[in-house]
Amino acid sequence: MAWIVLVLSGLLETAWAVALDRSAGFSRPLPSVVFVVALVFSMAGLAYALRDIPVGTGYAVWVGIGAVGTALVGMLALNEPTSLPRILCLLLVIAGVVGLKFFH
Repeated sequence: MAWIVLVLSGLLETAWAVALDRSAGFSRPLPSVVFVVALVFSMAGLAYALRDIPVGTGYAVWVGIGAVGTALVGMLALNEPTSLPRILCLLLVIAGVVGLKFFH
């Protein structure tokens, strides 16, 4: 169960990072509210998962999921540059996250 919560918390990290960007410095109410709610639930999920998963592994997996998710949203929906080197780097992050799970 801790791993499922950790993955969902990593996805919420993507949500709050994108909402933070869309909030335009907290000047737009809806993205600002989405940011706060997603941040609270993401942190709460991370805290829950860390009861069973070592902090080094859990935090690295959480950040990796959030970083890859945010980069993918940026490339697919926000017109950020997409290139083979960027995609290969994201694949390396994914490989690291998967490795941490299997060698946990």
